[in-house]
Amino acid sequence: MPPAPASPFDAARDLADAPRVGGRMRPRDAATLILTRGHGAETEVLMGRRAAGHVFMAGKWVFPGGRVDRSDYRAAAATEPAGETRGRLEAEVGPRRARALTLAAVRETFEETGLRLARPAPVAKVAGPWRAFRDSGALPDLAALTYVARAITPPGRSRRFDARFFRADAASLIDDDPRPVADELEEVAWLKADAALSRDLAAITRYVLSAALAADDGAPGLPFIRQVNGRHRIDRL
Repeated sequence: MPPAPASPFDAARDLADAPRVGGRMRPRDAATLILTRGHGAETEVLMGRRAAGHVFMAGKWVFPGGRVDRSDYRAAAATEPAGETRGRLEAEVGPRRARALTLAAVRETFEETGLRLARPAPVAKVAGPWRAFRDSGALPDLAALTYVARAITPPGRSRRFDARFFRADAASLIDDDPRPVADELEEVAWLKADAALSRDLAAITRYVLSAALAADDGAPGLPFIRQVNGRHRIDRL
């Protein structure tokens, strides 16, 4: 069975997901990882439900991800970003920041789910956010990441992110038994694609997931969702 067409973006729902609270806030770099396994109608995606007490996206089902940390600019890796993913990112932000974005996606996924998109490596003692990852005997496999979308949170929200969404196949994981290991997510699970789309998803999550799983619609580039002059706009990178 071929993948379903991508769902249209629901701009009104996106505004309701994170109501405007006023104030000016510059978006912070963030990275998100869409992990999938299986093919066609049997495709599963890894998602987690955010705790109800969160200020941002409380109770929503999301992909693991979060802000880029300073340590992501210097962390070691088993492989480097490759192909179109590397080319597109470096054209946007330059090599150093591009690499940090891919590392943030791997680190945040590990912190929130315990899963390592990595290759086995000798244990190394490092300080900071990468300590547990390196203690586990692994180095990030950045070549496994495919850049699939970019989105900037609308102005005036309690949190603003300039988020890059990556996709990777579960075959590149060292382990595939997820568990919530931080206070970000209350539940983590592999969900069939249809089941995932039926959960309580933010509009941006629904759109990006649908687009990532859809057949090629012939449109060039990757979707870039943002607000321009008060209106949602989807460009192609």
